[in-house]
Amino acid sequence: MAMAADEIERLVKEALPDSQVMIIDLAGDGDHYAARITSEAFKGKSRVQQHQMVYAALGEHMGGTLHALKLETLIPK
Repeated sequence: MAMAADEIERLVKEALPDSQVMIIDLAGDGDHYAARITSEAFKGKSRVQQHQMVYAALGEHMGGTLHALKLETLIPK
């Protein structure tokens, strides 16, 4: 069961409305993605906390319909 890139983007933007999201399907299978997410909400948070925010946005999909996510989080300059 695969997950569409636009669904990942929708869920992240729902949780982090100001975010800029770039998704790349790494294997062409809808299960392995790389995501680059930029948001002011990450300001003052550790890298682990930033990633936890994204995982919380994805909820039950992480490890289910979304098998793997290479994650890069950034704060806008």
